Amino acid sequence: MPPQKRKRSAEEAKPGEVSCDFCSGPKLKAVKSCLVCLSSFCESHLQPHLTVSGLKRHQLMEPVDDLEDRMCPTHQRPLELFCNTDQSCVCTMCVLQEHKNHEYVSLEEACEHRRSSLQETPSQDLVEQRRLKVQEIKAALELSDTENHKEAAAGLQAFTVLMQSVQRRLDQFLEQLQEKQKNNQRQAQELLQQLQQEMCELEKSSTEAQQLSLSTDPLHFLQHCPALPPAGLKDWSSVSFEPQTCEGSAARALSELKTSLSEEFNKAFKDELRRVQQFAVDVTLDPDSAHPKLVLSKDLKQVHHSDQQRALPDSPRRFSQCCCVVGRQSFSSGRFYFQVQVKGKTEWDLGVVRQSIDRKGKIALKPRNGQWVIWLRGGSEYRALAGRPLQLTPRRPPQTVGVFVDYAAGLVSFYDADSAELIYSFSDCSFEERLLPYFSPCNNDRGRNSAALTLTPLCKPESVKSESETSAGPHQEPHTPTNKLKDRL
Repeated sequence: MPPQKRKRSAEEAKPGEVSCDFCSGPKLKAVKSCLVCLSSFCESHLQPHLTVSGLKRHQLMEPVDDLEDRMCPTHQRPLELFCNTDQSCVCTMCVLQEHKNHEYVSLEEACEHRRSSLQETPSQDLVEQRRLKVQEIKAALELSDTENHKEAAAGLQAFTVLMQSVQRRLDQFLEQLQEKQKNNQRQAQELLQQLQQEMCELEKSSTEAQQLSLSTDPLHFLQHCPALPPAGLKDWSSVSFEPQTCEGSAARALSELKTSLSEEFNKAFKDELRRVQQFAVDVTLDPDSAHPKLVLSKDLKQVHHSDQQRALPDSPRRFSQCCCVVGRQSFSSGRFYFQVQVKGKTEWDLGVVRQSIDRKGKIALKPRNGQWVIWLRGGSEYRALAGRPLQLTPRRPPQTVGVFVDYAAGLVSFYDADSAELIYSFSDCSFEERLLPYFSPCNNDRGRNSAALTLTPLCKPESVKSESETSAGPHQEPHTPTNKLKDRL
């Protein structure tokens, strides 16, 4: 092989190497790339850039394939600088226009800084954090799936019992109707048989009498002609057939069904209340938030209204206009339950509010303002403050009210803790910050509403109790329930 051909063969571009854009035969290996021409050149085709005055001003660099990616798409100039403000590569025109007054450095300096930061970044720690988060999400999803199955099973069982009760009452109702109809048919059949028998006897006697009437022998006629009507016939004028009526049977059956279903509902309500009570937490009142006219007990479990305003130090946490107080514990996840005795009161407010509630002005208690509250007014008027106040009709005045919150589900429910009746539920709530228990004993009303609101303790299984205590952590304020996964009944 001639020397010239051996040299060209040695310079041919190998796979993965940048080739010359101007070689017509075998593509030779490029030695430089031009950012102005956006082309790569082998040693021979590069010569004009080294000798022609106009081309000498072009910017040459080590050969690369992605020349277009190195040009600014807006100004068609080389990307020569790095904008720290926007974290992007820019050209000199970008610096004067779009990135004016931004902080920028050379590509080399930015590259060196990025390399240093990569070496300093604890990537393994970041990976581990994300791996743990993946496990946490998967565990939460698995728990959610388990809870959904449990809820579905519990709901299926409850609805099955109700449907069986309805079917049982329906079967009894139809059976009673059938029994009444059978009795009516039996009585009617007996009367019809008697009537048919007497009709036959009368027809027979009449026929015999007609035949004997043709006899000319008076003695024979009188001796053999039966008396009409025959003796022993029943006086049917006093006989009437009155079938047992079915009127009102359906109403009685529905009344019995209502009683039966009420018992089943009460049982289901008690089971549901027991489930939510598994998440009971120890709530105490925050004395630094109490309005000056409110009096708190030493154990911070009771609050009542006093006509005298106490001289208390003002603080951003204290309510200055509304006679209310919040709990010392706050919650930003999980589920929690607490209950309050309202016995003897004619007015009160109870619920949960967001931590950023306005404590210095008047409060319009509404879910859109971050308050989920029910109240009693005038001793008998119960309302849920859901935008427009919604009238509530509990079957009996509750003496103790239970409050349950499922943060993730956006649910706030109120129960009559004695009858287990669900008073009201706020659903699809949007919780965006910590929640605080909210209490207002309302005005004293000259002693008519002097009874205190009392946080009552709740006995619960030791396993759940210890879990709630663990969630409190070493600091009592602020308090948040643990985000550990819980088994739910």
